[in-house]
Amino acid sequence: MINSQNQKAGDNSQQFQATQMVVNVGIDEKRAREIYQEMNLQLRKDYSNEAFEIAISRVSEFESKLMSKMEKVEGALDVFADPSFQLLLVEAQKTAAATERPADYDLLSELLIHRFKAGENRTTRAGINRAVEIVDEISDDALLGITIYHTVISIVPTTHDILQGLDTLDNLFSKIFYCDLPTGNEWLDHLEILNAIRINNLMKLNNLETIYSTTLSEYIDLGIAKTSANFDEAQKIIQENNIPQNILVENPLNNDFVRVAVSKKMIDTLSMTINNGSFSQSIPFSLDQKNAVEKLYQLYDQDPEQKQKNCSIFMEELNKRPNLKKLRDWWDKIEINFTLTSVGSVLAHSNLQRCDNKVPNFR
Repeated sequence: MINSQNQKAGDNSQQFQATQMVVNVGIDEKRAREIYQEMNLQLRKDYSNEAFEIAISRVSEFESKLMSKMEKVEGALDVFADPSFQLLLVEAQKTAAATERPADYDLLSELLIHRFKAGENRTTRAGINRAVEIVDEISDDALLGITIYHTVISIVPTTHDILQGLDTLDNLFSKIFYCDLPTGNEWLDHLEILNAIRINNLMKLNNLETIYSTTLSEYIDLGIAKTSANFDEAQKIIQENNIPQNILVENPLNNDFVRVAVSKKMIDTLSMTINNGSFSQSIPFSLDQKNAVEKLYQLYDQDPEQKQKNCSIFMEELNKRPNLKKLRDWWDKIEINFTLTSVGSVLAHSNLQRCDNKVPNFR
């Protein structure tokens, strides 16, 4: 016989049941702030009375930033009960106390949010722990430099519309360019000292056109020439598989070509709307229809010379957007090749999210 006992309790309470014990411990905002203050007490012994007053003011401002962000993330407050997080919190408070830049409180808050989301990923956690320690050491221009680098190599627009995608990137960089862009090589030396980057003197950094022709390859692709046999084949595939004609759209960079209206990554999510008089119905693409869309991509013109011309047209369109042109002018003058370490990556992404909170979470 199974003996079942039920027990109810309010929010943020602890439940105990005889024989088989169940413990649910929740941290609410009040308790999280209490833990924050408990950790804060450890700062008292590190400062003189005069310095302590300044430190407390800075740490209090950091607390306000941190709690407002933590409250918006489901389950984040519970991490305050984690001993390893508490140790990191003390380090973050020390960094907050030592920095005179108000923006650093936001940056530290983003790093602690990442620490919660990293879970048991020790590699990411190690990068975050080190990043917290150097927030007050990294210069404004160096932080901006790795944020730009990280954005270029890892952030792509979700839209498949070429012009809209460029507008999205231009808008993002308008938020990132919050101070003068770094010049010379001192900012790179500074970042290497902080273990945020690794410099490779054997190679030159790829220019922006080379990088975007890879990361934004679907924007660069020519598509299917309207006057080609492949275009006739594409029409046949569309008709035989009952696919809407608007699956092909004119390439805005070259109106002699058409391109598939959706990204390859989105093929599995395709559906079409069927109107039945007073109502409409959305029907997912069948496997045959999805395979047919894949075949449309295989009909794209692959002539290297034509693709390079299209890439040049794409970069001309990019140059029409002021922030992207500013980015290109700056990027193509960097003479030293480098890569971000795990510390640099998490620091750059945290700063990116500080600039624009719509950017996806760090992975």
